[in-house]
Amino acid sequence: MIDLVIDVLSWILLILGGSCVLIGGVGGLRLPNFYTRIHASSLTDTMGNILIFLGLMLQAGFTLATLKLFAVMLFLLLTGPTATYALANAALLSGIKPDTGSTNDDNTEESPK
Repeated sequence: MIDLVIDVLSWILLILGGSCVLIGGVGGLRLPNFYTRIHASSLTDTMGNILIFLGLMLQAGFTLATLKLFAVMLFLLLTGPTATYALANAALLSGIKPDTGSTNDDNTEESPK
């Protein structure tokens, strides 16, 4: 009975992790500028890694493989956000300006005719 609960919980974590990664990929395609794209992909990549590795650790049980999975997860959790920061910093230094966040929904500007 406990094996069934562990398997169900593991598959739930794996499916949620895969969904996070998929949502991050869609966000990378749909979001308007560079900084929002890397923000979405970084957040969902980190959360997807956590959920997928937790699901794999539950599947592996208490073995040496679990310790190795934990080490890989820790490495990815340290390097993923660091790489995103380095990418954003390089983009900023190369002249790509972040969006100010203001929108023009009221259409007060005259459009050229």
